[in-house]
Amino acid sequence: MTCVLTEDKGAIRVLTLNRPEVRNAIDLELRVVLAEAIETAMDVPDVRVVVLTGAGGTFCSGGDIASMRRQSAAETRPRAEAAQRVIRAIWDGPKPVLAAVEGYAFGAGAALAMACDRVIAAEDAAFSTTFTGVGLAGDMGVFASLPARVGGAVARQLLLMPRRLSGPEAAAIGMADAVAGSGDALARALADAERIAEGPPLAIAAIKYMFTAWPRDPRQVLEAEIDTQTTLFDTDDFAEGIAAFRERRAPVFRGR
Repeated sequence: MTCVLTEDKGAIRVLTLNRPEVRNAIDLELRVVLAEAIETAMDVPDVRVVVLTGAGGTFCSGGDIASMRRQSAAETRPRAEAAQRVIRAIWDGPKPVLAAVEGYAFGAGAALAMACDRVIAAEDAAFSTTFTGVGLAGDMGVFASLPARVGGAVARQLLLMPRRLSGPEAAAIGMADAVAGSGDALARALADAERIAEGPPLAIAAIKYMFTAWPRDPRQVLEAEIDTQTTLFDTDDFAEGIAAFRERRAPVFRGR
């Protein structure tokens, strides 16, 4: 069973994260397969718009903590780079990418959604930047996409003190762009994608480029996130965060 499903609906390519048994948590395989799927979609002439969604009624619960362990920066870098490859594929590609969010969009899942050009959230969706729960700061472009969407001050607070936001709450501060009824996020995203697909592809590609390149290159943020993430993966606090998650208890971080 593939971890990313591909379906074309006219000029729209729907990519579905397909690990419903773990609420579409992102492991290393999913990072690689999803990046390849987005890159391929960007190269197919007949595809005008890409829609990301998740199987099993949820978008993405974040990084797959079950697959994580304390490890050196040298071991972590390929993992971090694989995650950033997904975001680069979204940002560098000329075609708009829409996220249809049902259920959870936590941690890396929230970052993945916000990296997209348009986010449609179900009213009962749940967004949260949960990285600090396991002793991490964040990646997958969150330090570029979150401030761009909600402003630097709000982004700082959401990362320092993560809280759960419903679909309407996320839309109210800019994390999401539109709200759909429960179970209707994909249908709304497809309707929006059809409207975009009717537009001029070159002009739309130019719009994507201008927002990605200005006012600073978000790719520099991706490199900085890799450096931070690879350092944090080899800390006692990260090991404690993973242990606490598996033992279903509150972590006790000691700053080492």
